[in-house]
Amino acid sequence: QVQLVESGGGLVQAGGSLRLSCTASPSLFKTVNMGWYRQTPGNQRELVASITGGGDANYADSVKGRFTISRDNARNTVYLQIDSLKPEDTAVYYCNFKPPSLRAWGQGTQVTVSS
Repeated sequence: QVQLVESGGGLVQAGGSLRLSCTASPSLFKTVNMGWYRQTPGNQRELVASITGGGDANYADSVKGRFTISRDNARNTVYLQIDSLKPEDTAVYYCNFKPPSLRAWGQGTQVTVSS
C-alpha cells in the first residue's frame, strides 16, 4: 500500500513562504501524476497544483504565480513552494495522486497564515 507523508507546514506571516514536501513509499513515482490538495474546515478538498511524470505543472487560478510544484523522482518526493502567502491560504495541505486515491490520503500538513 502506498503511503504519502507530507511535511513542511507551519505558522507564517502573510507575505512569507513555505516549502511543503511529500514523500512516497514504496517507490512508484516516475510516471505517476501527483497533486497537492488543500482543505479548510467545512469545505471539500481542492486541487491546487499538479505535476505529470514528465514534469508538466498545472495550477488553480487562485494560486497561479505564487505556488510552484516540483518533483524529485530520485527521492520519491514532490514539493510545493508557496510564496506570497495570504491568510486565505490557511488550510491543511495534502498530496495524493491525480486523480486522487482514497487509500492514499495521509495526515496532511497544516499551513496557517497570520495577517
